[in-house]
Amino acid sequence: APCHFAFAADQAVPEVKTEAPEAPIPGAPPATKVRIVYLGKAYDEPVPLSLVDKVLTDNGVQGARLGIGDNNKSGRFLGQDFELVETIVPKDGDVAAKAKELLAAGDKLIIADLEAPDLLAVATLPEAKDAVIFNIRSSDESLRQEQCKPNLFHITPDWAMRADALAQYLIWKKWDRWLLLKGTAPTDEEYAKAVKRAAGRFGGEIVEERVYKFETGNARTDSGHQQIQTQMPSVTQGAADHDVVWVADTVEAFGEYVPYRTNEPKPVVGTQGLTATPWHRSYEQYAGMQMQNRFERFAKRVMTERDYSGWLAARSIGEAATRTSKTDVDSLRNYILSDQFTVAGFKGEGLNFRKWDHQLRQPLLITGARSLVSMSPQEGFLHERNLTDALGYD
Repeated sequence: APCHFAFAADQAVPEVKTEAPEAPIPGAPPATKVRIVYLGKAYDEPVPLSLVDKVLTDNGVQGARLGIGDNNKSGRFLGQDFELVETIVPKDGDVAAKAKELLAAGDKLIIADLEAPDLLAVATLPEAKDAVIFNIRSSDESLRQEQCKPNLFHITPDWAMRADALAQYLIWKKWDRWLLLKGTAPTDEEYAKAVKRAAGRFGGEIVEERVYKFETGNARTDSGHQQIQTQMPSVTQGAADHDVVWVADTVEAFGEYVPYRTNEPKPVVGTQGLTATPWHRSYEQYAGMQMQNRFERFAKRVMTERDYSGWLAARSIGEAATRTSKTDVDSLRNYILSDQFTVAGFKGEGLNFRKWDHQLRQPLLITGARSLVSMSPQEGFLHERNLTDALGYD
């Protein structure tokens, strides 16, 4: 059942301070230091199937760095100095042990770039009881349901929100018959479960479910495209009549090879093809272009979904500190959970957190590879209090 809270690399990367504050304003009060920890782990990241997408070593943290800089632009007028402490644990390291050290030193504001097991290990520490931990990586639904914790705040949308956003668009298009093609990773199964839930919510039909178990080989060799071209049609051959192929490939094992190679000429949606995401390089509405350009000047690359989540986490803390003129963790937490809190996210509306599972409410982008197609919630999918609660668990 959903929660309902009661309120009142092989070597560790050294801790560094980024985004030094600007010179103090003459006559301004002495600055109060606000330390925010960026806690990550050197996971083995999946190599992108396409050479167009580069392997990133700073995914997420660049967004947090930019957010700290934005916080300091307003903080210098209020005597607030925001500092980002970056701590990346080796892939075989103990994240919980490192978190204990940080918490013991008084660092209770944490941006967590962690997968679900590590995130849960940190959140359940007795020392973390009074912390505010922002999840910017994991879409695991259990973290918002049976495993939810009152100190966790989820910036990244869960699988249910992503599936609902895409399902609404497909139903609006009257493409309501879906062939579900999923991989074998645990997160593939989690996403597939969310797709089935979305079908039940909005009137879609999963006409057939198939599991892709084959190795795609190396598509970048001289003959690799031939192997993919002959293999992929067989995966969808003989399927029940369907409008779209819905791919659940969360680890980028095969999904990029499905579009244009299905047995019948069908659109591909899901984790590849037409996707639902909180941020995309093609997004420019509601001053999004300004954000895209500003990030590219800062990081020398395009802004990813995790960068956007890291930036929103830092900005949520900064917004709470600005509005309350306070920097203690209890005051910031209480304001973030209040009805007065909103943070601007270039979505045309203020974003805030759901009280029952601490998930950030936000419209999701429906995008192709190079352009925005739509935004969800879709017109006609109503909610009695908040339209964005039509995405995910209510």
